[in-house]
Amino acid sequence: MTMNTTTNSPSEKKQLRVVHIATTDIGGGAAIASYRLHQGLVRLGADSQMVVAQKLTDDRAVHGAQTLGQKLWSRVAHHLDQIPRRFLTTQNASLLSPAWIPSDAVQRALALKPDVVNLHWVQNGFLNPASLRLLENIPTVWTLHDMWAFCGGEHYVGDDKRYTQGYTAQNRPQGESGFDVNRRTWQRKMRIIPRLKRFAVVTDSYWLASCATESVMFRTNRIVPINYGLDTDVFKPIAKDVARYILNIPQDKKVVLFGAINAAGDTRKGIDLLAAALQEYARTTSERNVECYVFGASEPEQPQNFGFPTQYLGSITDNIALAVLYSAADVMIVPSREEAFGQTALEALSCGIPVVAFRVGGLVDTIRHEENGFLAQPFDTQDLAHGIGFVLENEDRYLKLSANARQTALGGFTLEHQARRYMDVYSELLSPKQ
Repeated sequence: MTMNTTTNSPSEKKQLRVVHIATTDIGGGAAIASYRLHQGLVRLGADSQMVVAQKLTDDRAVHGAQTLGQKLWSRVAHHLDQIPRRFLTTQNASLLSPAWIPSDAVQRALALKPDVVNLHWVQNGFLNPASLRLLENIPTVWTLHDMWAFCGGEHYVGDDKRYTQGYTAQNRPQGESGFDVNRRTWQRKMRIIPRLKRFAVVTDSYWLASCATESVMFRTNRIVPINYGLDTDVFKPIAKDVARYILNIPQDKKVVLFGAINAAGDTRKGIDLLAAALQEYARTTSERNVECYVFGASEPEQPQNFGFPTQYLGSITDNIALAVLYSAADVMIVPSREEAFGQTALEALSCGIPVVAFRVGGLVDTIRHEENGFLAQPFDTQDLAHGIGFVLENEDRYLKLSANARQTALGGFTLEHQARRYMDVYSELLSPKQ
């Protein structure tokens, strides 16, 4: 998309400049999604730029810390931001971001003279809500990758619905005590965010959109669900025998794959539920030629018992290597308790690998039950085990699941598909009616 501007010649046109603000470019699931959107916009001809605290790519359109002070601050900001968390006792084990320390992220973005600012995952001390005042009259999109923007400091809240009522002294979750970090963080957001005038919220899933719609923070805002996209020319099926030869995985095995950033340490990702399901599957199936592979974590001192031989592959960040790994598998398991979208599920599907998961969050946007995978009832590990068997134990059915998996990605989850929908949102914000 282009937009007419007044330049030296009336006939000249200027690319739409979108400046994304994200904590990093590829250092986590949300960061990867942000960078993929940036890549998709570039493919459509937009002038897409990113402002990040820590730059991990060599992309010249990504602007990391420049001065020595900025570089030092990017190293310590997260630790400083966590200080209030020490005075809170809570049963919520998810990441908590108080976002109380000063930040120059918005100033750095505005220095690039954007037509539109797109906020992403901006926690870990990279953005202070007070700095959003600078965006009051700037067309702004906030892409939600989790629940933080409309909650307090929590990134996920479990069964707590405080965000739908407003954070008060009376509605703290049972068992929580100490300094009410979440209430204070929510109040600071509420003083600023409702004042943003040319503002839209984009969520990565329909589930997250429904949560945002229920929230006090965003219930009066326009909320647009736009699923993630990915490069289907990178995440594509590779002949299984070739992929296994490359990775030295036995050709005769049924390979079960599980992976996530901090796969073994993040309870939200459900590695314990996976272990219970695989133990159940081992107990009930006659299939013994199964091996488990875990990426995103090295083998812990006390590894889970998965019921089958298991290999830990550590962190894998290269997309081509990931595509080879997915293609070497027979099934991808995503046993998350909460999942805003689930990029590993989409990556596996794009490589033609059926996915078994619980019917939670944004996973229902990509996994079609018994068409390209299996959605088990939360958090029934016997049903998850049944899903594993459903995928692995019928060759004709497996071929259909695999073909449908690839078509799912091609049909609505490409970089271009995602970027076009964002361009529509940007266009509406830039229209004179806004």
